[in-house]
Amino acid sequence: MPLNWKRILLLIGFFAAVIIFGWLLYALFLKPTVPEVPGPNANINVGPGGLPEAGVNVNIPTNGNVNGALPGGTNVNIGPPPSISPTTGAISETATGGLTETKVLTSNPAFQPTLAADGNNAIYYDKTTGLFYKITPDGKATPLTDQVFYDVENITWSPNKEKAVLEYPDGANIVYDFATNQQITLPNHWKDFSFSPNNDQLVLKSMGTDAENRWLAVAKADGSEAEKIELLGDKDATVYSDWSPSGQIIAIYREDKDFDRQNLYFVGLNDENLKTTVTEGRGFVGQWSTAGDRLLYSVYSSTSEYKPTLWIVEAQGDNIGQNRVGLKLETWADKCTFADNDTVYCAVPQNLTTGAGIFRSDLDTAPCDIYKIDLATGFKSKIAVPNGNHNIEKILVTDDGSYLYFNSKTDGKLYDIRLK
Repeated sequence: MPLNWKRILLLIGFFAAVIIFGWLLYALFLKPTVPEVPGPNANINVGPGGLPEAGVNVNIPTNGNVNGALPGGTNVNIGPPPSISPTTGAISETATGGLTETKVLTSNPAFQPTLAADGNNAIYYDKTTGLFYKITPDGKATPLTDQVFYDVENITWSPNKEKAVLEYPDGANIVYDFATNQQITLPNHWKDFSFSPNNDQLVLKSMGTDAENRWLAVAKADGSEAEKIELLGDKDATVYSDWSPSGQIIAIYREDKDFDRQNLYFVGLNDENLKTTVTEGRGFVGQWSTAGDRLLYSVYSSTSEYKPTLWIVEAQGDNIGQNRVGLKLETWADKCTFADNDTVYCAVPQNLTTGAGIFRSDLDTAPCDIYKIDLATGFKSKIAVPNGNHNIEKILVTDDGSYLYFNSKTDGKLYDIRLK
């Protein structure tokens, strides 16, 4: 009787399929797993208020990129990370890396707070009362003046904090001198002010009705002796009035380079031919270092899932564009402050949704941790998790380094934490 090879092959195929299916079932569901041992620099998730083990924070070089070159894909460790003891979730009275006690200082929202001239107290505007106050780290507030200012929309302080440009919703602008209690009215078509380092001049935008009458200009702090510097035309949205502490630069202008990058141009007072630099994204938000020789900025791009990322770059004289380094923190530059020319404190959201850089008004809602960056060594570390789940809008650090003020977007009030 001849063999039925077709049936034999079908049986062999069936048994082979059963064996393969059984092996896959064992490998996927029944085989015991071996836990992976994290490396010395691995990220380890910790519970609320917990601290990472030593070695988690990444050090960042600040001098590795020359002539505007983009940073490499790896970070260089500079010295050992600090030893941080694990926390049990208790609230610390001072910033030691974990959950940190916060103290509310104001009963009403504190609008656009800034550090007072003495370097230790804060000053702010209270929209409820219409008064400006100076407040101590203990919460003792005193009015700067008895003058009431209703519905102030924006405040630009002089470096010595004696004068401020107050802008109103109807377009009215005044300069108020808190030392002499004198008030000067500025033209309504002026906007986007920034004081010179010597407090005596303003850079501003003079917005005429037609594009050919819109200028970047400078004037005396009392509004006199106005002088045209650069024609704005239709470029208003891409020009930032921002007088550098060094006095060399009065404004910054950005222009598209390609899909993910933009050129950054610097405008001087005397028509200088200054170098340019490149930002690795859009949505530029910048802040000068205390000496005005470096620019801290944030941008978003497709490589960051359109979340804001921090960068630092040289921004003075022949060094413009050099040593551009990504700081590997997802936050906006206006959530940071320079304690000195080499030390930056930043409020960093605990999580950001993709697209937060584009839709900041809707997606900047997460609680923030406080980070400290040493630009001299490149080392950064999380120093505090403010108690209360605050989405932090702005931070200030006292000159003696004892306190950090912040205003919470959650309720608008002013808080502080002890740094030491």
